[in-house]
Amino acid sequence: MAKKDEMPSHHGVKYESGGDFPNPTMQLLIERASCRSFSDKKIPAETMQLLFEAATHAPTGGNLQPFSIIKIENEATKRELTRLCGDQGFISTAPVDLLFCIDWRRLGRWADLEMAPFTATSSFRHFWIAFQDTIIAAQNICTAADSLGLGSVYIGTVLECFRELRKMFELPDGVFPVVLLSLGYPKHRPMPRRKLAVETIVHNEKYRDIDDDSLVRAYNEKYPDLKIEITPERLKAIRQVCETVGSAEFADKCLAHIKDNGYISAAQRYFGLHYSADTMPEGNEEYVKITEDFGFSWFKPFEPEKTK
Repeated sequence: MAKKDEMPSHHGVKYESGGDFPNPTMQLLIERASCRSFSDKKIPAETMQLLFEAATHAPTGGNLQPFSIIKIENEATKRELTRLCGDQGFISTAPVDLLFCIDWRRLGRWADLEMAPFTATSSFRHFWIAFQDTIIAAQNICTAADSLGLGSVYIGTVLECFRELRKMFELPDGVFPVVLLSLGYPKHRPMPRRKLAVETIVHNEKYRDIDDDSLVRAYNEKYPDLKIEITPERLKAIRQVCETVGSAEFADKCLAHIKDNGYISAAQRYFGLHYSADTMPEGNEEYVKITEDFGFSWFKPFEPEKTK
């Protein structure tokens, strides 16, 4: 259990897999871990070219490749990215940061030049596939980087600064940032984190709810050390969240559960103190407005523009 003045990492428990693998690829995939400590060693241009080749050969719906990647090496830009994305220092210490974006502008321009009809920026279907394609390309780079001795870490907090990123990187209408990936040579080998077991994640033929005891046990095995010390400040914070999203009665039940256990559980830490259930839904309408400002109308009825 962590001390009162310490909050253990929400990333979970580090562990050595110690498994036998049929080939290096399987070992790489299973032992992959996020790297947040990079050396000063630069990434050679030929290595970056290989990584980009891996991205461009990723699976993509209809082979349309509706994504673009912005390579960021400028020190001032990386420092500003660090500030915008929650002061995560590894963003600025990584030799290279990559911003992955949905890009329907390039395809729209191609359609215009070839006199082809085009409505992708108004289509939720196109958004859904493009988002998948963009993430798959990012993961291809992540895996390729690991295979070449590099480390990487995803930064999802770009969603807190969409407009700032648009200005910083001069993103035109039809181009939308999705995720940032920091790349570099690790100072030391990052350890993988414990994950849920296959039997918890995989469903045969149809979805099935595992029984309550098995579910709690599965998460206890994933987070064996994520038991947070009770403090008045933490109880007050959790009570406020519970009352905001539930009721005073629910807050009483939550705090009683904490006192019965003698600690704040991993679930209570995640949704009561870290990804607070009261603040996470904030701004939903604003995010829809932002996508419209970027030139997309995914969530509005389609109204065709009459063109000559």
